[in-house]
Amino acid sequence: MGKLTVRALRAVLVVVLTGTVFVQALMLWALISGNDPEDGSLPLTPLRVITILGIGTAQVAMVCVWRLVTMVRRGTVFSHAAFRYVDAIIGAIVAAALVWFAVTALNAPGQRDDPGVTVIMGGVGLAILGFALIVLVLRTLLAQAVARDVEATEMQVELDEAI
Repeated sequence: MGKLTVRALRAVLVVVLTGTVFVQALMLWALISGNDPEDGSLPLTPLRVITILGIGTAQVAMVCVWRLVTMVRRGTVFSHAAFRYVDAIIGAIVAAALVWFAVTALNAPGQRDDPGVTVIMGGVGLAILGFALIVLVLRTLLAQAVARDVEATEMQVELDEAI
């Protein structure tokens, strides 16, 4: 991975992470201060709490991506230490899907006349879970690469001893 790619990715991560922290702080302030009366058709307080949690799942994934990019730059990504971050990303995606299903359940009573919206939202939740499965497949590929790297290192040691 080139330096320009790493810098661009890190810049995007910093901007998005900063923005999400700002949004979370504003939503938390709206919850704590009580200055925002709920006059809409949906209960806003549960939606705010769910949104804060959902943003948190994205933040966890971004921090883990940052760590993995650091490992790529150092040449240490093909190690067992990388699994911790990949597992955390999978967990964050699953948590995001659960948060989305909570939003869907909260929104469903208001969609009695048009249940298709709830079905579509459920489909989006399944798609989010699909991303978790994709990352799980990539984790399996990482496991195979780590195993091959360990095997190659052992073979190099044996070869060095033989010579």
